Amino acid sequence: MGGDHAPGPEVAGAVAAAREAPVEVILVGDESRLRAELSRIGAAHTPRVHIRHATEVVTMDDTPAQAFRKKRDSSMRVAFDLVAAGQASAVVSAGNSGAMLSHALFVLGRSPGVERPGIVTVFPTPTGTLVLCDMGANVEVKPSMLAQFGVLGACYDQVVHGHARPRVGLLSNGTEASKGTELTRAADALLQRAAAHPEASFQYLGYIEGSHLLTGEVDVVATDGFTGNVLLKATEGMAEALLRMIKSALMRSLRGRLGGAIIRPVLEELRRSIDYAETGGALLAGVPGVVTICHGRSDVTAIKNAIKVSHRFARASLPQRLGAAIARHQGLWQDAAAADPLG
Repeated sequence: MGGDHAPGPEVAGAVAAAREAPVEVILVGDESRLRAELSRIGAAHTPRVHIRHATEVVTMDDTPAQAFRKKRDSSMRVAFDLVAAGQASAVVSAGNSGAMLSHALFVLGRSPGVERPGIVTVFPTPTGTLVLCDMGANVEVKPSMLAQFGVLGACYDQVVHGHARPRVGLLSNGTEASKGTELTRAADALLQRAAAHPEASFQYLGYIEGSHLLTGEVDVVATDGFTGNVLLKATEGMAEALLRMIKSALMRSLRGRLGGAIIRPVLEELRRSIDYAETGGALLAGVPGVVTICHGRSDVTAIKNAIKVSHRFARASLPQRLGAAIARHQGLWQDAAAADPLG
């Protein structure tokens, strides 16, 4: 109920997902509005689409803490309660992302050993995909948190994309060991130790620069939520701007328009590859349940794909496998905590 255009895209996306995949969807929110929307699109009796009434809505203006404390019957809170009670396997929402994070932490908790959950985003590259963590959940982090984002991202890549030993890089302002900050240098040391563990399932390549993100040199990039979110928004904006510039250039002459007609299928394929709607949403990694955070402006396609990918995550037991990856290096995190004067 909290997305920019709710509940239209959410309802239609749920119906589309239930028709295309073997998934049951519970629409949580104002029952009268949800039933009216189902009737409007001719889906009043769609199998595997259910409704759970909730009297309140978390808005984009609500602070995360207030949303959790004061709106106990919000659609977001009820959805998380369903997962906590084992009545659902995943939460998918295009609502307030900060509130999504607070509800995940307070209702589901953190997986054992995880210091802070991180948001995982996937970028297309010329050679495949690039997994990035954290993309906005944690603005200020400690070295151990940053290192854990690398481990979480590597496990995600291994489970979702099938890479046997993902190549992990740490985002910095240069590849030399002397570059970076005190934070990245400490995280770099932790990731080196984690990769050297006998049961480690990833390779650590050290620092990676922004210019190398999309070259296919690494499979996973670890960064803090502030840098990651700026990177995400800048990359999305740049990709959209470049496509507009290409189309504008092609329309300036007859030769361009003729050429544009020939390459239109290629441009459309490229557009789909960078369209967030094709992925649907971003996983909040490090909590014992599937939590998928969607853009506030998500359309029907984005919601449908977010539900389908969440179903896939749940069937693959992704949250449990992410937790196991962190637990594998429990001694390393304990050593880092003991060395931290602030605990």
